[in-house]
Amino acid sequence: MSKKPIISARRHLVHTGVFNIEEMDLEFANGEQRKYQCVVGSEQGAVLAIPLLDRETVLLIREYAAGTDRYELAFPKGHIEDGEDMLEAADREIQEEVGYGAHRLEHIHSFTIAPGYMSHTTHIVLASELYPQKLPGDEPEKIEVVPWKIADMEQLLRCDDFTEARSIAALYMVRDLLKTDSTR
Repeated sequence: MSKKPIISARRHLVHTGVFNIEEMDLEFANGEQRKYQCVVGSEQGAVLAIPLLDRETVLLIREYAAGTDRYELAFPKGHIEDGEDMLEAADREIQEEVGYGAHRLEHIHSFTIAPGYMSHTTHIVLASELYPQKLPGDEPEKIEVVPWKIADMEQLLRCDDFTEARSIAALYMVRDLLKTDSTR
């Protein structure tokens, strides 16, 4: 199992404007051959920022999510633009979506989403020491900013509109990080 399959061919199937869909011809170590389709994101990936208003409060956003056709609570997120690093992208996203900049930005982890058929990485960034700073964003409507106490995390996890897995995982990570490190 430690030997990766050989990719003998790649074909571009569709470009959606955000993702490319590719088909790959694979040969596994045991001689089995298969065709796999893969959704390919940008090389830079995306960021999900956790704006920490104070040690007890995170800032969430409520915005329309086309995939679920409803308004969802989540942390601010977006693509890393050409020429940006992940920390710059996280700071830009929180300025656009929650109206704050951060004096302190820290990459805490990176996630993949459905790696069996999707090549996309989201970098999780903790944004603290916030200050008011608003940048215009590309959102079609005003985004609602929702402060949430970390101590009320269980209530948040029961909310029908807080279902985005990256945000849920990031919330657990930040809660645990704050428990073990008093310097944040």
